[in-house]
Amino acid sequence: MYLPPQFQAKDSVHALALMREHPFASMISNDDAGLPYVTHLPLHVQEEGGLVLLGHVARPNPHWRYLQARPQALVTFLGPHAYMSPKVYPDLFRVPTWNYLAVHCTVQVTLVEEPAAKDALLKKLIGDHEPPYAEQWRGLGEAFAHKMLAGIVAFELRVTELQCKLKLNQHRPEAHAAMKAAYAAGDEDAQALAAWMDKLGLHGN
Repeated sequence: MYLPPQFQAKDSVHALALMREHPFASMISNDDAGLPYVTHLPLHVQEEGGLVLLGHVARPNPHWRYLQARPQALVTFLGPHAYMSPKVYPDLFRVPTWNYLAVHCTVQVTLVEEPAAKDALLKKLIGDHEPPYAEQWRGLGEAFAHKMLAGIVAFELRVTELQCKLKLNQHRPEAHAAMKAAYAAGDEDAQALAAWMDKLGLHGN
């Protein structure tokens, strides 16, 4: 992605926080015609042995076949984002913009087909979103679990390149105080950006 130096996160902790707070990602690779193919899906972030993303698609989704043939993809995570009015500047010679936080991961794909490995992967995703459901899943019985597992293709996405963009007008400190106040009074996304301004120490002059 276009990543001016002033918006590039210097610490991977920010990327990891965004990926965990906003786990519904876009996985992008080429289909058999050479066109981009996108699947939207939740991913589990795992740091043991390097950064790995875990997920799955329904077996009828052809994306897993594209990944099998061409096992490299791009995964994107979009964090909070919001409009910014030029009214935050002390002068009139400004234009509107949109601030946002995003992470892009280049990944190497390994399909996970063995039922026990798929079950373990699913339990990590369940642990992210509804840990008590793990007990219900176990209680549904082996035959039901086997049928459900056969209906998905799971994968490990090993991150080979990581980019994190924190676009919060860092290069315009004269606007930070007014921008923070406007975002703090805004909707949920805007308030999240105000919190990130605090996290990054963008308080204004």
